[in-house]
Amino acid sequence: MSIVVRDASEETARLMEAFPQLQGLARRNEPRFAFKEKGKILFINPDDVVAVQAEGNYVSLWRESTSHLLRESISVVAEKLEPYGFIRIHRSVLVNTSFVEEIRPYPTGEYGLRVKGGKEFTVTRTYKKNLQSLAALWIGSSTFFPADDSSDTGVNRNGSRRRKSYKT
Repeated sequence: MSIVVRDASEETARLMEAFPQLQGLARRNEPRFAFKEKGKILFINPDDVVAVQAEGNYVSLWRESTSHLLRESISVVAEKLEPYGFIRIHRSVLVNTSFVEEIRPYPTGEYGLRVKGGKEFTVTRTYKKNLQSLAALWIGSSTFFPADDSSDTGVNRNGSRRRKSYKT
């Protein structure tokens, strides 16, 4: 019996020695983006970014408590952030799907999207198909976002489809 106890305590000691090394390896695999701001180089984990919004030749990276202005195009940032759960909801806005709290349809065929912290964005009709990727499991109904655009189109006299116009 003492051999078993000694083997278990030796195994525990070896695991305790290896644990800090394993933690170090795990930390190295966390993705971080580096960028220059005001003469400093900052590192941000994409999981901390709530949204990205284009502002001319710049983009703002919105975090829960701060924002950072980068000289980069929204397309380049979208390509880099897509693997980390970001979706495009507007030609000038990306959101981190893990921060989305609510989606509301508008009568125009667009949607309102609210993220943690209360900030709201408009999801244009062009990007509404991206909303389907927000939830891996939809509960209750599979018709949140209709597959066809029947709400946005009509039929001409000759049978061809046309877009409905919305007056504001």
